[in-house]
Amino acid sequence: MPRFLVFDIGTSAGRAMLGTLHDDRLALDPVCRFPNRAVPVRGTLYWDILYLWDGILDGLREWVRHDDPALDGIGLDTWAVDFALLDAQGALLDNPVSNRDRRTDGLIGRVLERIPREELHARTGIQFMQINTLYQLYALARAGSPTLHHADTFLSVADLLNYWLTGRKVVEFSSATCTQFYDPIADDWARDLLERLDIPTAMLPEVVSPGTVLGPLDTGLPELAALEGENPVPVIAVVTHDTGSAVAAVPVDPADTGNFAYISSGTWSLMGTEVPAPVITPDTLRYDFTNEGGINRTFRLLKNILGMWLVQACQEVWAGEGTTLTDADCVALAAAAPPFGPVIDPYPNSPDFRTPGDMPARIRAFCQRTDQPIPADKGAVLRCIFESLALKYRQTLDQLEIVLGHPVNVIHIVGGGSQNALLCQMTADATVHPVIAGPAEATSLGNLVTQAMATGFIASLADARALIRRSVTLVRYEPAPSAAWDDAYRRFLATAGQ
Repeated sequence: MPRFLVFDIGTSAGRAMLGTLHDDRLALDPVCRFPNRAVPVRGTLYWDILYLWDGILDGLREWVRHDDPALDGIGLDTWAVDFALLDAQGALLDNPVSNRDRRTDGLIGRVLERIPREELHARTGIQFMQINTLYQLYALARAGSPTLHHADTFLSVADLLNYWLTGRKVVEFSSATCTQFYDPIADDWARDLLERLDIPTAMLPEVVSPGTVLGPLDTGLPELAALEGENPVPVIAVVTHDTGSAVAAVPVDPADTGNFAYISSGTWSLMGTEVPAPVITPDTLRYDFTNEGGINRTFRLLKNILGMWLVQACQEVWAGEGTTLTDADCVALAAAAPPFGPVIDPYPNSPDFRTPGDMPARIRAFCQRTDQPIPADKGAVLRCIFESLALKYRQTLDQLEIVLGHPVNVIHIVGGGSQNALLCQMTADATVHPVIAGPAEATSLGNLVTQAMATGFIASLADARALIRRSVTLVRYEPAPSAAWDDAYRRFLATAGQ
């Protein structure tokens, strides 16, 4: 029975899962969990990367305690765009900074003064978001950062952790494409663009495909010595961007190949489709779509949307006020609130909603500024968020069909948000498309099947997706369109940007 250790690390938590292939089914079993958090230090918001590394070591040590700790592979995925810089000896020069830090405020405009928007999009095919690695590096260059000056190697967060596991310094394809300085047509770093921004390029390492075996787990290190066994455990560069792993696990029916959309629904909502090559056109620029790398070096033509981050930020504020609400509580409150109230635009570049703060107050202020009714209570705030997300999905789907030049048949919702029946039905109703929800554990499943394909236990992506369809329960939501949703959409477009 093939067994793989899956590390899935998001911006709020990480976990280790044991993935197995048995009796023509996939299974995931928890090994351990550990929190993740950004830590403010004198005005800068850092990731506690050493704490995350210790969480990975805990997962490995916990697995060793099993009766038979033999593994066929280890793979990890994280969020994208954030990075680490190493010196010539491979030492970490500074803790990675969170993409929610304010150092990139206003820098898109500064970059576009040197590189025209049309040229930057044509070269990279990437959505303009100030969280992108390009603007983070430009912030360092403008500040004359000694860290940047002394950097010998650039690695994404996932690639840093893989380097610590194996000693190999490479960047995996999906993480490279998310930086906004990778040229998917040339299939290489766009070094000339960085040079025009005074960003050094000698630090950029080799880019490897998803499914690359990086090497054996380096059990020569003291912290990994307990994992030494008769057979070295291969560490595999899965689709290291967690959304890319989630999309690898979208349980597409072969009849819908090329005609489906997905929403990877979690802290972020990533909505798009899978294409064999990047789509870079005037329409992708106009609608601010992005081309991010995926499994088998496909591309995820998508748009980033603020997702459950909005709810999570509200939960934090209310908990500070003495009211702790679970996700289920939030859904129940929203379901009980009157429908079709005010709407917001959950777009990543929005100064209203992108950064941490008093989210309920920000939503009320936005509604007041846009001459809409102000949400009166928690349920109304949550209803506003969920309906706005569904309407944003409709706008994005309309734009996606224009870009593709053909209609989409079905929307797959994967990730934690697939368990939110209220939002799934709202999405079907707002978009007038059937929604298939599940799997909730899409990222871990995508990580697992990538490892299994890399080691020969699964023959193809089509076989992997068929295996996922047999292994999970999917829920289908049929649309119930109404004039009320159409009216809400018109109001949404009046307040929305991209």
